[in-house]
Parts: sequence; C-alpha cells; structure tokens
Amino acid sequence: SKDKLKTKNRTEGTEGNQCSRRGEGAQVQIPALSSLAVRFFTGDMRRCGQWVKRQVLIIQLLDGVLRGTAQVMFVSNPVSGLLILTGLFLQNPWWALNSLLGALVSTVSALLLRLNRKAIFAGLHGYNGTLVGMLMAAFSSKGNWYWWLLFPNVFLSMLCPVVSSALSSIMSKWDLPIFTLPFNILTCLHIAATGTAHPYFPEALHLQCTAFFFLQLFLSVPVGVGQVFGCDSPWTACLVLLALLLCSPAVCLHALLGSAAGLCTGLALAAPHEDVYSGLWGYNSALSCIAIGGVFYGLTWQTHILSLICALFCAYVTSATSKLMSVLALPACTWPFCLSTLTFLLLSSENPAICRPPLSAVSYPEENRHYLRQLKMSENALSSNFIYSTFSAIRQFKLKLKLPPCVNEWKSKSKISIYQTDSKLWRQMRPLYFLPQ
Repeated sequence: SKDKLKTKNRTEGTEGNQCSRRGEGAQVQIPALSSLAVRFFTGDMRRCGQWVKRQVLIIQLLDGVLRGTAQVMFVSNPVSGLLILTGLFLQNPWWALNSLLGALVSTVSALLLRLNRKAIFAGLHGYNGTLVGMLMAAFSSKGNWYWWLLFPNVFLSMLCPVVSSALSSIMSKWDLPIFTLPFNILTCLHIAATGTAHPYFPEALHLQCTAFFFLQLFLSVPVGVGQVFGCDSPWTACLVLLALLLCSPAVCLHALLGSAAGLCTGLALAAPHEDVYSGLWGYNSALSCIAIGGVFYGLTWQTHILSLICALFCAYVTSATSKLMSVLALPACTWPFCLSTLTFLLLSSENPAICRPPLSAVSYPEENRHYLRQLKMSENALSSNFIYSTFSAIRQFKLKLKLPPCVNEWKSKSKISIYQTDSKLWRQMRPLYFLPQ
C-alpha cells in the first residue's frame, strides 16, 4: 500500500509539473506571437513582400500601389500606404481617387516599360504618380468630380516612369536619388501649359486655408507633415504620422522635427500667418529632415543634427523658391526639398559618423543603422583576417628576419623561435627586413 501511495504521488507530481510547464509555455508563447506580429507589420514588411512575390500579378500590383503611396514619405510599407490613403479620403475623396489612379497608372506604365521589377513593387515608380494625381486635383479650380481632369492625370502619370528612368541614369553617376523631381517637372509643365485661364483645366495655385487661432500654431506642426500630400486636415496628418510610426519611429520623429523647424523659420521670416498655420512652411522641411536623418545617412547624433540644419536651410530655400516661382505663376511644389537635400547628400566629410549607405541598400533608418553596423563588423573581420593570413604566410614560407648580431646570438642560445620572442623586443626591432630563407 505504501508503494502504491508513492507511485500515486509521483504520477500526480509529474502531471502537475507537466501542467505548470504547459502554462509557462503558453505564457512564453503569447509574447512571442505578439512580437512576431509586430515585426510582421512594422518596418518594410519584408516577409509580406516575399509572400506577395509568389501571388498573382493583381496582388503584386496592389501591394506595389500601396507601397508607392507610402514611398512619398520614404517608407515602403503597404499598411502605412493604406493608412495614408485612408487619410486622403478623409480630406477629399476626389483628391484621393486621383492620387490612387496616378499611383496605379505610373506603376503599370513602369511594368510595361520593363523597368526594374524589384523597384516597381517596392513602390519606387508609384510615389511620383501619387503626388501628380493628388496635386493636380488640389490645384484645379474646377472643383471636385471634374472628370475631364482624369485625362491629363493619366497622361502625366504615364510619363512619371519615363522621366524617373531618364533622371536615374544621370543621378546614378553620383549615387543620388531622384526624389520627387519627376513630380515637380511634370506638375510645373502642366500648370505652365494650361495656366489659370484655360477653359478645361484652369489651375488655382493657392489651397484654401481655414481661419487660424493660437492653437493652430501647434496644430500646424502635424499639419505640415500632411501638406506633403496637399492636405490641411489634422485628421489626415494624424493618420500620416501613424503610418510613419508604424514603419519607423525615427521617420515619424524627424518628420515632426522638420515641420517644426519650417514653422519656426516661417515665423522668423515674417511669412503670412495663413501659410504658416496651414503647414505650407513645414512639408518641405519635414521631407528634408526625414531624408537626411537616417534614410540616406546612417542614423547617428551627428546626422540627426545635420538633418535639423538641412530642415532650416530647406525653409530658407522654400521662401526664395516661392517668390521666384510666383513670378512665373507656378507653385513651389517640392523643389526646395529636392534642392536642399541633394546639396546635403553631396557633402564630402571625413567624419566616420556621417556615413551614407549605397543607394541600392537604402531602407528605413533602423535597418540602415543595422546594415552599416554589419558592414563595419565585416570590415574589421576582413582586416583581422588579412593580418592573420600575413603572419601565416610568413610562417608558411619560413621567412627569416635579418636581425642585429646580438639578437641572433641570443636566439641561437635560447633556441626559441623568433615568433615566440618577447613583444617588447619585437617592437624594438627597427627596421624589419624580411628575407626568404
């Protein structure tokens, strides 16, 4: 009976241990699944991209269009693109429809031209079409649901991959991105060709600004980020910032800092309050701050300060460009962002902290930082391997040092190899002459 009780207690103990282990395993499994889900939807969603590659063309095209919408803000995340598109529909459904059409047409046009498929489905041929469609609808004085506007929208969006490819062949010599130069060129071309008195496509260069209050001074910082898409709604700006935060917190932070820098510069230059409060002084600086602060440079505190300087410089360029372009009755678009950021990317510095990854390896800031760190570790490993292989070659070919007589005499007496001599003596041998045995 005692033996039966012992065996019963043992079985109960083992069952209890198994249950506790299962409970611990379940507790460990839940955070693991949550972290896996977070990693799946954040960053550039690389696993989702690998899954999309195995699907039909329509799903790949949808993923490319959403990524193209998000690439306006330097993020390649389809969920971020969906959030931004939702914000655009909140601002104005007609504008959002034109931006979606522009992204779709430019992506399909790039596919028909057989451009780099990896770049196409990363959204790099869709963001200019997004901006062309959005801003053409925003600048039109015919109002919403003017269907004739779809024809120039489709035509100019079709030209976006052509202009992008032509500019890339030039800028690739300096390993520089083209940014939104195709959008600037095509939009200014269309507005200059049609003008404000065109019977079918008249343009209104100034967006409507709401009445401003003191609190709008603080709202203008996030609204400046939303003005990248020509939207002055705070709700749209919040969704854009949420999309940036989902992909990269560093991008979201630099967008806010850049918009704030543009706001402060506009107030310092005594700009019209309507333009400052509606965010028109913030969007170019926000884009410049994102580009320099971790996207095209490795994220360090030095490049962080450099991005703030670039944002302030971009605001000055915005003021000058707006006045020059107004003479031609053209909008400034994102010309200030392109000019100021390209200037800072051409900076040649010997500071190792200001390092620019190759254009083919550019991703979101956290990934760029990891890439540069791995690159530095591999360079250190290669240098150590080179030193080790050099000494191995010396041993292999039995190279002999031509040493002073006293050292040779000491070596012959001690019968110790020269590679086992004291390190102080080794450092005192100057100069060293390597001669074959």
